[in-house]
Amino acid sequence: MTQRLWAVVGATGTGKSDLALDLADALRAQGNQAEIVNADAMQLYRGMDIGTAKLTVDERRGIPHHLFDVREVTEEAAVAWYQPLARAAIGEIHARGGDAILVGGSGLYVSSVVFDFRFPPRDAGVRARLEAELAALGAGALLERLREKDPDTAARIDPNNERRIVRALEVLEQGGETHGAALPERPELWHPATRLVGLHTPRDVLVERLDRRVERMWQQGMLDEVEALRDLGIERGVTASRAIGYAQALAQLRGEKSESDAIAETQALTRRYARRQVSWFKRYPELEWLESGAAEAGSLLR
Repeated sequence: MTQRLWAVVGATGTGKSDLALDLADALRAQGNQAEIVNADAMQLYRGMDIGTAKLTVDERRGIPHHLFDVREVTEEAAVAWYQPLARAAIGEIHARGGDAILVGGSGLYVSSVVFDFRFPPRDAGVRARLEAELAALGAGALLERLREKDPDTAARIDPNNERRIVRALEVLEQGGETHGAALPERPELWHPATRLVGLHTPRDVLVERLDRRVERMWQQGMLDEVEALRDLGIERGVTASRAIGYAQALAQLRGEKSESDAIAETQALTRRYARRQVSWFKRYPELEWLESGAAEAGSLLR
């Protein structure tokens, strides 16, 4: 029997982790030693727990979880680094005879694993020059340049995502086609026995849920978590320091934002991020959409 690759995807706050656990339990009840692989870019980081809604070890029901807490906050998390690690973890799970369940909402990370996704070359010199221009001119100037060269990609990149803007320009300068904001027109699956499951929550329900979740983050000790991460160098981290919630908590700790402003900005950015996630996953062919809260893992096995 061919071991399967499941992908449980959707916007933040839709219950992906719970469904993945329920699916793993259902598979294990059938004798399939399923294991879970992380596809949330920020849950790769050690110590970034409250702000990413990362499951504690006790909440994982004894099911092996992979690629959680594998990066220090000072290190960059890049999808080209992540892809081979995730595929290797999946291969090892399959070799042990179990299904692999990829779970997360980082669209590019999920896509890099489940589809035949190849990355254009990198050039450290070009990137360094573009980053110097970013510092001197600002993201707006570089985004305008990207609009002139590749308006389709520019339209899909978040104007605040400086790394993606620089990366797209870096690829274009090498004569390549930008990959950074879109799936191929007709993506081919990397693993033939792949099942794509998406969780959907009505927009008004999701907005309320996300706003309350951000408030709970602060109540549960977000500032203490970020204060500890400051001691570990998060402010030097290119990726971790810009994560939604963490950037705002850092600004609060530096006295640049009030707590109410930090929370409100985190809520607004989280809502925007959820919209982008939904748009991304809607492009997946053959994705099965389930209503969060009503989705039953057992029904997926019938």
